[in-house]
Amino acid sequence: MNKTKVLFIMQEIMPYVPETYMSRLGRVLPQKIQEKKREIRVFMPRYGSIKERRHQLHEVIRLSGMNIIVNGSDHSLVIKVASIPSARMQIYFIDNEEYFHRKAMLTYEDSKFFDDNDERIIFYSRGVLETVKKLRWEPDLVHVHGLMGALAPLYIKRAYQEDPLFQDSKVVYSVYNTQFDAKFDKNFAKKAVFDVVSKKDVDKLKGEPSVMDLTKLAIDYSDAVIIAQEGVPQEIIEYTQNQGKMLLPLVEEEKIPDEYSEFYDKVLASQNA
Repeated sequence: MNKTKVLFIMQEIMPYVPETYMSRLGRVLPQKIQEKKREIRVFMPRYGSIKERRHQLHEVIRLSGMNIIVNGSDHSLVIKVASIPSARMQIYFIDNEEYFHRKAMLTYEDSKFFDDNDERIIFYSRGVLETVKKLRWEPDLVHVHGLMGALAPLYIKRAYQEDPLFQDSKVVYSVYNTQFDAKFDKNFAKKAVFDVVSKKDVDKLKGEPSVMDLTKLAIDYSDAVIIAQEGVPQEIIEYTQNQGKMLLPLVEEEKIPDEYSEFYDKVLASQNA
């Protein structure tokens, strides 16, 4: 019997960024899922704070060299990889000098969102999926964590819906406690459209969309949702339920690997698109 293949689209992973609840989960969860005899691939952005020499990152030439068009401009996609030997796990890094070489992940020092976070999210989400295509690796389940990959559910279900690698993939989106009222650029919706993704598909991103709007869009195109952290607004929980999505409520941290793995099986067994 073939191993279930799980693609993790992470926002933060220790030890590459400082310890937070999300980065700690990003480090532990993929390893534990791999230990349950599942095949994994793990991605995160290569933020400027990540020291290549210290963490032994190196470029994967055969995967790099592609350009992704965002807002009418070409942006080079560079793929780097590093290993966590103790976990027998590789991490793929999505790199681009313009979008990811600043040291902070999402905000300025005053906690205001970067002005180009919309473009960074577009680039990262598409960059991961294009790299998986180059790897010719067919994920059974895609688990997206946090905002940086929040457009991946939309792109998988719309732009890549006819691609043999993704057409049967189930998508799980984990919602974390973040700045739900923070705003993105007013042209986010226009920039997010590409290929068969239409303005109607990104209707929630019109105007000056908030993190709440983006989260709801990610839920719309996911098969299931996990409440990953305390402090997620009740509005998100109710929205998920009203959309008829499978929902896993908050799980105690030490129980996460087992509970998430069981939830994956339920999602994979479901017949809902």
